[in-house]
Amino acid sequence: MTSQNKVLLTDEQMRTFITEGFLILQTDFSEEFHRSLSEQLNRVYQEEGNPGNNLLPRVRDLQKVFDHPIVTGALTSVLGPNYMMHTHRHGHFNASPKAGGWHKDSYWGYKRMRNHHPWWAMVMYFPQDTPVELGPTGVMPGTQNYDTRTFESDDVEGEAVASGKAGTFALIHYDIWHRSTPNILGQPRFMLKFEFMRTEAPAAPSWDCIEPEWKQPASFSTSIVEHETMWKETWNWLSGRLGSVANTAEADEAQANAVAGQLEDAFEPTALNAAYELGTMGKAGVQALVKALHHENVKVSRKAAYGLSIAGAEAVAGLEQALGDQRTETVVHAVFALGELSHLAQSAVPKLVALLNGSTDVVIRQAVVDALSLIKKPAAQVVEALTAGLKDEDVQVRFMAALSLTRFGAEADSAVPALEIALEDENRYVRGHAAEALHYIGTSSAKDVLIRFLLNSRWCPTTTPQNTFYP
Repeated sequence: MTSQNKVLLTDEQMRTFITEGFLILQTDFSEEFHRSLSEQLNRVYQEEGNPGNNLLPRVRDLQKVFDHPIVTGALTSVLGPNYMMHTHRHGHFNASPKAGGWHKDSYWGYKRMRNHHPWWAMVMYFPQDTPVELGPTGVMPGTQNYDTRTFESDDVEGEAVASGKAGTFALIHYDIWHRSTPNILGQPRFMLKFEFMRTEAPAAPSWDCIEPEWKQPASFSTSIVEHETMWKETWNWLSGRLGSVANTAEADEAQANAVAGQLEDAFEPTALNAAYELGTMGKAGVQALVKALHHENVKVSRKAAYGLSIAGAEAVAGLEQALGDQRTETVVHAVFALGELSHLAQSAVPKLVALLNGSTDVVIRQAVVDALSLIKKPAAQVVEALTAGLKDEDVQVRFMAALSLTRFGAEADSAVPALEIALEDENRYVRGHAAEALHYIGTSSAKDVLIRFLLNSRWCPTTTPQNTFYP
């Protein structure tokens, strides 16, 4: 679909997404389309069960949803024009009169440090009319950047629900706290969940940007704690302005240390605001954050990493030094911040490659493959390291190495032979990500391997136990 077809988000919608972490949007398919889609889903679930990752080929009309201009425009606005549909997808069926538990979705479990920048997003699509009584998905506005639940009650004031006519969908920051709400009508309720990943760091706004400078949306949920520096930095990052808030506030050592004390605050939003404020304070702020990176409390260390991740080139030396720390969490936090600093952290690549090749700690290796693909340069060295990662004994390192190679385009052509081998990996996500990497590499050699693989594994969506051969 060309960019002319896409209905890009407005400035106000992007401001809302940054502050609230989600948008509720609506496609304009006909009632007949959704009636047919729901019938297909009901038939497949009743006769075959949940098709899981085969949801898209099994229910062929569903691809039309993800080609819709409003869906493609929303995803392009948040994730850039070359976003990728993740190989994991799931059709959620909710007939329970009880609410589900509040949670964040995992990546490969819950050890991965979560990006505040929107590298990942999800679409939750409702193919039937979904009033509140039918149990739509509920989200807690503004919680996308919190590792912990900042609310105690399950039924908390301020919850937003993706309720609406057939064709309603929630575009959410991947890390927002969400749950299923009670289906008290007892009728079938489907929610089709698809994950998407940004394959490029933003170079310019990819939404319909009219006003280039950040300002808060006209209104947002009263339950949201304000994170002005975080919101502004995210807006600027999405506009292609890496490191925009670094060195924008003057502070001496005493002032920075006073703010650093708030990193220990038990209320996570307060600690996060302190981390981001320190990230603007230049040398004094970086020194306080590096010290906090080694704090005995790993939660304080994690918050410090977020501050260092937006502190610009000033933070790189301290983060490189932390790569030699004896505590796994400290190393992982430093690796994360270096990745978010992108090309500003290029000097750290040799040390990161050494960790990927030499660390016996699988959690560190998992973090490194992601960070290397965000730094990207020098491309030849990084691609070589990620190619080696395809052979790691840990399956999660392998599938993240394959996923990371999607970010290099033709520069990763040397990885094609290793990716061809990865297409035979025992893990479905290594295979799926290897195929995606070949697609994004896009060279003749990559296409030849990919086409052969797809032909050999082609799927017939109308072949079922009830319909084996004819018509």
